[in-house]
Amino acid sequence: MPECTLLLKSLLFSCCRISNSFKTWSLAVSPVFNLILPFLALAHPPFVSLPRHYAQFHSRLRTTMLLNLSTGQRINFFKRMSLVTAFGFDIDGTLIDSNELHVQSWDRAFRHFGKTFPPEELHAQIGKGSDQYLPEFLTKEEIERFGKQLDEYRSKVFREEFLPKVKPFPKVRELFERIRDDQKRILLASSGKQKDTDHYIDLLKIDKFIEGCTSGDEAGRSKPAPDIFTACIDKFHLERKETLVVGDTRWDVESAGRAGLRTIGVTCGGTDASLLRAAGAIAVYIDPADLLAHYDELSNL
Repeated sequence: MPECTLLLKSLLFSCCRISNSFKTWSLAVSPVFNLILPFLALAHPPFVSLPRHYAQFHSRLRTTMLLNLSTGQRINFFKRMSLVTAFGFDIDGTLIDSNELHVQSWDRAFRHFGKTFPPEELHAQIGKGSDQYLPEFLTKEEIERFGKQLDEYRSKVFREEFLPKVKPFPKVRELFERIRDDQKRILLASSGKQKDTDHYIDLLKIDKFIEGCTSGDEAGRSKPAPDIFTACIDKFHLERKETLVVGDTRWDVESAGRAGLRTIGVTCGGTDASLLRAAGAIAVYIDPADLLAHYDELSNL
């Protein structure tokens, strides 16, 4: 039995070297591994002599196989592990605590132009860019008459008064580090302006973890239109079935869905979990720290 275990471990290590991508080598060796997986996963001791990346893989493989053997389920492990290769994150309300500050800046701007609206109505539309936000409160004639000036005034007020108050949610950097350690890609996709996005990347100290970003400046229409996510897909050559979006509003979920992407919701931006699920979120967590705590669940969604 020890000789068989050693042989199986050697086979996995050889197959892993085909590529760092789970997708590539799982397709290459899946027929063989579907036969030997139960024995390989339950082998003791784990791959103590292998690099950290493959040792982590064995740990997740063993946990998954034990779970499914105990419940009597049969899974195609490689299909599940290769499902997610990239994460696309919204920023406002998802990675940083800024939604209420945006509500206050919109309220200030509307009042400056003689318009008042209940705060809950202003908050309900947060997550949209100004091109989608303003039509919820102004008539077409009002937008033509002073919409651009109102938007510019709001942006000025937000940057000067509210931007310095924006704080990151806990564990964002640690979550991104965990994702990158797992050899997965990280992209940012926000309805906000590129200038604000650059500021948030510096604030979060995540530049070395992300592959890039798309902002409202690169899309014809902001969320809930799909333009930002389709721009992200095209810009970074993403596979829709292998990409998960993380967002805090129904507009994130709807926008991603229209682009053919699945979304994980977070409630830290102020949207109730039931609304996120109703919009189509496949799972809902509290915040980035909660995502980090349950990270091993994400690749199997």
